Amino acid sequence: MRSGALAVAFLAGATAFLAEAAAAAPAPGRYEGELCVATRPEAAPSCGAADVEIAAGPVVVVRVADIVYRLALRPERLDLETMHGLMEIDEFSAAYLWDGSTLRFHDPDKDVRYEIRVGAPKAGTPS
Repeated sequence: MRSGALAVAFLAGATAFLAEAAAAAPAPGRYEGELCVATRPEAAPSCGAADVEIAAGPVVVVRVADIVYRLALRPERLDLETMHGLMEIDEFSAAYLWDGSTLRFHDPDKDVRYEIRVGAPKAGTPS
């Protein structure tokens, strides 16, 4: 009986965590945005314009010119795949954090920090 109560408590906690994580992310839709990258731990990030799409799943797609970053968000980690056309450039998994409308994560192998700053909704996206 006790293990059943523990299982119910665990599921309730996990459900609350997922709801909180989903609530922190902007609503699904297309947005103006910025992709910021810091290639040294002490460096301030360099930022550039990006198109950001937040989809169900949750999945975030960031486009900068002809480079596409596809991020599949799980409860505690994201899986990132960087593509140039049909060619995969990079992939890794990392912990992430939504801070308001900014998604932050870190590539542990390359010691590179990323920020995706979600800006104003594009036409047709609910605000």
